[in-house]
Amino acid sequence: MAGSPGTSAERYDAVDVIRTKRDRRELSDGQIDWVIDAYTRGAVADEQMSALAMAVLLNGMTHRETARWTSAMIASGERMDFSSLRSRAGRTLPTADKHSTGGVGDKITLPLAPLVAVFGVAVPQLSGRGLGHTGGTLDKLEAIPGWRASLTNDEMMSQLGDVGAVICAAGAGLAPADRKLYALRDVTGTVEAIPLIASSIMSKKIAEGTGALVLDVKVGSGAFMKDEASARELAQTMVALGQDAGVNTVALLTDMDTPLGLTAGNAIEVEESLEVLAGGGPEDVVELTVRLAEEMLAAAGVHDADPARALSDGRAMDVWRRMIAAQGGDPDAPLPAARESETVYAPADGVLVGLDALAVGVAAWRLGAGRARKEDAVQAGAGVRLHAKPGAFVRAGEPLMTLLTDTPERFARAKEALEGAVTIAPEGARPARRLIIDRIA
Repeated sequence: MAGSPGTSAERYDAVDVIRTKRDRRELSDGQIDWVIDAYTRGAVADEQMSALAMAVLLNGMTHRETARWTSAMIASGERMDFSSLRSRAGRTLPTADKHSTGGVGDKITLPLAPLVAVFGVAVPQLSGRGLGHTGGTLDKLEAIPGWRASLTNDEMMSQLGDVGAVICAAGAGLAPADRKLYALRDVTGTVEAIPLIASSIMSKKIAEGTGALVLDVKVGSGAFMKDEASARELAQTMVALGQDAGVNTVALLTDMDTPLGLTAGNAIEVEESLEVLAGGGPEDVVELTVRLAEEMLAAAGVHDADPARALSDGRAMDVWRRMIAAQGGDPDAPLPAARESETVYAPADGVLVGLDALAVGVAAWRLGAGRARKEDAVQAGAGVRLHAKPGAFVRAGEPLMTLLTDTPERFARAKEALEGAVTIAPEGARPARRLIIDRIA
């Protein structure tokens, strides 16, 4: 067996490493460095790493262990370096990035990256595809005809210097240990281990080489972290890891009990992002986009910017168009639209006081906007369009949401997901939503 006592060429034994954490003892730096390297190259078996991940889930890690684990993940691959990045005018460009832990209707990256670039801060945004009820940024952008997610490092550097913003897929050389370990955690019930979540996210972001990082840690039914205490612990752990690595890192805890904006899907979220870039769009999307932009700019050393104005006067839209065109997309092309639609109506008069984000996300997923496995295809036009948000007064029989798909046989299961998702109360019971819960730095 890989990593067994008979493997004399290995510095450590996998079983001893597992026992250390199983018995609630700290792993040494040497043990951590070895087990990440050995697992990446196949000298530690999947079942052994599964046992170690479960021991971490049950017994936790100290900050030192988590930091070392993150460093070992980074060391498994390449590190990007933007220190030589220059604008077309020859000016040194600071860099800032944003990471969201995922939610429903979370299209913030799309308007945010070009908005920050308006102020001379380059945004190297490495993003992913969706899995389950949470949408993926790359899936949304791939709804734009011609747009491509895969860039070489040279292409990425060139676009950052020319346009100031890139949203693309991470290369295979960036923290390969994380790619292998995440797939294992996903099928062994160990995804929820906060040290492993934090190291997974931060190993990629630190290896990416950005100078500043803002984390959007979602809290609520549609988020990975359902309660504020867990979200706060994750945010604090990631901020500490970033600061330890020399990356100016802050985090916002933000609400995900209710979907962001009025759309959950791919093409329809691009459509909504364009509304924001044109100076309109839903209030919550605008509020979070502007606040994250302010945090990214401040972390990069820019303190006199007015992101809200850059949305309203068209400067962010100009950068968006250049960013999309630079990656082969046509910013003027019509977006794909679903062939079929079905409306969900309000069951009674009153104030909409609850709209469960998880239920909306699962409905969008079942309509074809998401995937159950990473190799599944998605429908660009599928999703859920909302006609009311909590706080609105609705009347019985009025449209609450429109379900969109190319395959109408999906409607039944999508509507099953929405059973109990809507709460309507007598007029006057208007809920107050706290979109931004806290800031952690």
